[in-house]
Amino acid sequence: MSANATILSTKKLSVAQKELLLNAGIGVVAYSAIEIEILDISGTYTSPIANAIFTSKNAVKAIQNTDIIIDVCFCVGENTKKLLEENGQKVVETAKNASDLGKIIAKKHKTEQFSFFCGNIRRDELPAILKENDIHLEEKVVYKTHIKTRKLNRNFDGVFFFSPSGVQSYFSNNVIGTGTAFCIGNTTASEIKKYTNNIIVANKPTVENVIVQAVKYFDKRI
Repeated sequence: MSANATILSTKKLSVAQKELLLNAGIGVVAYSAIEIEILDISGTYTSPIANAIFTSKNAVKAIQNTDIIIDVCFCVGENTKKLLEENGQKVVETAKNASDLGKIIAKKHKTEQFSFFCGNIRRDELPAILKENDIHLEEKVVYKTHIKTRKLNRNFDGVFFFSPSGVQSYFSNNVIGTGTAFCIGNTTASEIKKYTNNIIVANKPTVENVIVQAVKYFDKRI
């Protein structure tokens, strides 16, 4: 059993996810560091879209139940791919992160034109790679990320991070001290490195794998 470790999650966890921690003897506190506002884009994009890029499930949720016609999709993450396919979309390329997806597009689809369905706070890596390779990209903002700052007057043995925005929200009013940052992927880890080098990155970009890394880490500390 873990030695009275307590984790803070910057995203609300399901009952099953909390139980994974509690069963390992790890305490957990969770709050929402960010809030996602899905925009109403019904009737906004009337022309068929040949190639659509999605780097988050939030963007996919924004096109659900709309009349947008998309030929093929390019996405980041297996969960995003799964959600697209569940909505009847055809996914032709998937990558672990936006940089890798940009490189795949630059190598294999250089003559195509793309539409990037994204949030108002988006990373620069993918647009920068496409611009460097003279690939046409049109950005379509379909959701907004709202930072929800909160001052937490206690220390935690570890903190879970799931997005660069969540990192920014947490560190706007808090420090991590000697705690360990557990993050869902390398993009989030890059943002965390501004504040601490004590970072563990999940093997797979899922909440469950972040939890698994924490359980392994605190078991080793016994």
